[in-house]
Amino acid sequence: MSRYALHLNDAGLTLLDEQRIVYREPGFAWLGDERLATGNEAFAHARIDPRRIQHRYWSEIGTEPLRDSRFRHLTAADIAATQLEQIRDKAGAIGELVVAVPSYLDAAALGLFLGIAEDLKIPVVAMVDAAVAATRREYRNAVPVHVDIGLHRTTLVRLAQPGHAQVDRVEVVDNAGTYALFDAWMTAVAEAFVMQSRFDPLHTAETEQTLLDRLGGWLREAAAAETVQMSITSAGTNYEAAIDSLALTDAAAPVYQQIATRLRTLFRAEDRPALQVTDRVSRLPGLTEMLKVRVGGEVFVLEAGATARGALARCRGARAAGQAVSLLKQLPWDQTAIDFGADEVRTPQAGVPTHLLFGHVAYAIGNSPLVLGSEQTDGERGILLEADMPGVSRRHCSVLKKNGQCVLQDLSRYGTFLNGHRIEGSTVLQAGDAIRVGTPGFEFRLITTDEGNG
Repeated sequence: MSRYALHLNDAGLTLLDEQRIVYREPGFAWLGDERLATGNEAFAHARIDPRRIQHRYWSEIGTEPLRDSRFRHLTAADIAATQLEQIRDKAGAIGELVVAVPSYLDAAALGLFLGIAEDLKIPVVAMVDAAVAATRREYRNAVPVHVDIGLHRTTLVRLAQPGHAQVDRVEVVDNAGTYALFDAWMTAVAEAFVMQSRFDPLHTAETEQTLLDRLGGWLREAAAAETVQMSITSAGTNYEAAIDSLALTDAAAPVYQQIATRLRTLFRAEDRPALQVTDRVSRLPGLTEMLKVRVGGEVFVLEAGATARGALARCRGARAAGQAVSLLKQLPWDQTAIDFGADEVRTPQAGVPTHLLFGHVAYAIGNSPLVLGSEQTDGERGILLEADMPGVSRRHCSVLKKNGQCVLQDLSRYGTFLNGHRIEGSTVLQAGDAIRVGTPGFEFRLITTDEGNG
């Protein structure tokens, strides 16, 4: 009986069998005059015929009619069913299917998917969280977080390790997917062509599509070279331009910063990060390097298809007739552990702040805690906050230097927020960070200066 695994990532839905990747195409749909096309065929029309394109039907799968007048006779579930049928036909025959799903899909979405699969006579025997499926080894003396990116979202999953891989905490970064990144890179590349050859590839739909089609190859070159040479032919004329790899990283910086900020909230100050990234994440120019600088720890890159392969290898055995398929959020490891030395420490390379700025006063950060709250304790350094601000505790949080790092410790029952996101217990601070205490709250900035208090 043929067994397959499907990874539901709309940046590239991946189907594989025991030996190879059978299908890897994006979650794009194009409504032609006579039929609905999906995957690579639809992607080839993304810029030529954008008004007939849909690309959110997997992340927003549902049964409500689509708002676009051209698609009002369809639902997101209808389009998802069309692509799933294409995947089934590509496989030829599926005896059993194991599905790895992103953490942001809720029970209703998963139920819809199972209904679609049943209508297509695809026997789904197991569903597993994608981060758990991808994590096939223990990271001893470290805290693993799985990082994957889709078309519109980046998913960050902190994994517990109580003798197996298990979902602990999930952060989903919206509007931080490959779609936004490709838009940013296309703009940067087009500007390079305009500056160097006086040719704007975004001027016509055809050359814009050509740029999109070639962008993936240029990004791969950027990972291995400081400069990428590019060319586009239009109306019989060949136009050339070059772009620095760092310029591509700079263009992606707003999205990268969102990912790094949310990732940092998943680690406590005492944690040793193990960043497990998918091959798609590793191919984005400059992202893994930035995460290592901002978060610290080690980066581990998975091979292509690793999520689906991990699901297929560890989810075995057909379910009984009539038995419901439930989502698995833990699986045993089946590969050799990675052992972090007990004396290894977390070493993010971003700037260590020296002062906490509140209003116009900079408070030096030292080896003894600087406590923020609505009351002060005799003999303790602190910043006194107004007691009538909602969500402020008497001893709300503290900042101090510890093991060469600047550490924020949450002492409250209301929560302390780093760059807009609630921390879990403690975290490592960097120059440029913002801390918020209370609602709407007081804001503090982390800075580096040679001056003392003042």
